[in-house]
Amino acid sequence: MSVRSLNWLKFGALVSLAFALGLLFAGLLDLPRSGFAQQSARPTAITPVAAPSIPQARPLAEFSDALAAVADAVVPSVVYIQSRRPAQTSRRPIPPGFEQFFGPRNREPRIEQGSGSGFIVSADGYILTNNHVVEGAERVDVRLFDRREFTARVVGTDPATDVAVLKIDATGLRPAALGDSDDNKIGEWVLAIGNPLSDGLTFTVTSGIISAKGRALRDLQRSNLDIADFIQTDAAINPGNSGGPLVNVRGEVIGVNSAIASQTGFYSGYGFAIPINLVRDVMRQLITDGRVHRAAIGVQIEEASRYDAEDVGLDEIRGVLVSGLSGDDSPAGKAGIRPGDVIIGVDGKRIDRVGQLQQEIGFRKPGETVSIEVAREGGARRTFRVELETLSPANPDPETEDEEAEAEPASAPAGASQELLGARVQQVTSALAQQLGLAGNTRGVLITAVTPGGPAWEANLAGPGGGAAFIIQSVDGRTVRTEEEMASALRSVGAGKIATLSVMVVTQEATTTFIERVRLGGS
Repeated sequence: MSVRSLNWLKFGALVSLAFALGLLFAGLLDLPRSGFAQQSARPTAITPVAAPSIPQARPLAEFSDALAAVADAVVPSVVYIQSRRPAQTSRRPIPPGFEQFFGPRNREPRIEQGSGSGFIVSADGYILTNNHVVEGAERVDVRLFDRREFTARVVGTDPATDVAVLKIDATGLRPAALGDSDDNKIGEWVLAIGNPLSDGLTFTVTSGIISAKGRALRDLQRSNLDIADFIQTDAAINPGNSGGPLVNVRGEVIGVNSAIASQTGFYSGYGFAIPINLVRDVMRQLITDGRVHRAAIGVQIEEASRYDAEDVGLDEIRGVLVSGLSGDDSPAGKAGIRPGDVIIGVDGKRIDRVGQLQQEIGFRKPGETVSIEVAREGGARRTFRVELETLSPANPDPETEDEEAEAEPASAPAGASQELLGARVQQVTSALAQQLGLAGNTRGVLITAVTPGGPAWEANLAGPGGGAAFIIQSVDGRTVRTEEEMASALRSVGAGKIATLSVMVVTQEATTTFIERVRLGGS
């Protein structure tokens, strides 16, 4: 072995000896085995702190426990519903050149279709939900809270109230208790239970209060059969909640969640439920007969305005305006009721709003006779005996009779300003009527613009872009066909006086005529 190799061996041995001695001394001195950063990451023992004593919070804690108990009692009665249906057809096309009258409308209450919620009302499998959840469905599947699934049979539906009854083959189910929606008050706490946003958030519970009662949502009404008498709530309701229960703090169902008012299609604080008292009447008929039998007195109606109340001498704004009759053979018309009357009572029961009148009349039997109390122009009070007829839907389509057009200019005048009404109007000619999808002999004056804050604006007789076309056909019973006749009729009423207008409203869905009272401008 060379001297160089021997030296390298000696050097290696010295390094190994030094490393071994270093380990020995480190052990004797008990030096830390980890760095400072590692030591600081060790968990430190935390002494538990007792909840603070807040006697004032006890009622709130008890209230919270109560809501939890209500939810625990009702959620097992709620179901998730999926429906399969063919594609829906679109609405009738907008008449060419009149897109400005039928533009998009904001804040329309929206309804969810295809899936939704429901709740069990009998131990043997009857379920309540919305009609629009199952409308047109080829198959309906129901999932219970315990995750069992069934194919449901549609027992019956009622589009007029948006109620449907389903049946599944099951026993021993937990039905929800049905309350009395007439007894609930604005400001009371409620829970909304359902399946918002499809099956991703099934059996969700939200809370809020009753915000209002007796709401009428015109954008949801599809025919004269529709009964609009919604409970409004600020409990969070979204697409998918439709058909689920609105529950009071006693665990009773007081409404069926049905719609929301929103610019986005999602919760914005305005939810609407069908009162359970109305639903109960519909449910009984659907289970018994598979359909709902309704009675009517043959009138077109709307909520009475302050001008209606003033014109008929009421000391408060209430009642239901008779805006028109259903036809020459209208039972109400035969009995002596006429357009412009305000219905204030039925068989001695006070009537304040449209929904009350609809429910009071609608679920009676055709052929019955009822006493209708009305307030009439000038302050007269009259009571009429009216025999009820079977309610049938008005024709939703505009008249399409082929009538010979009169020899008139193809283009209508630009319109004239009606200062007393706060609007511009344009004569309806045969050509203009046909462009609007109306019969060629339709006459009147079309509102083409309104003055913000004016009488027409206040009465919601909007011009272009309002979702409808408004045609005034008479003023205080005086027929108007031209701008000049309109101006003369308004002058006859007088500035600052109340004018009774007969107005035809044309939308994409239907054409109807109603009475509208407005206070004319001027001093």
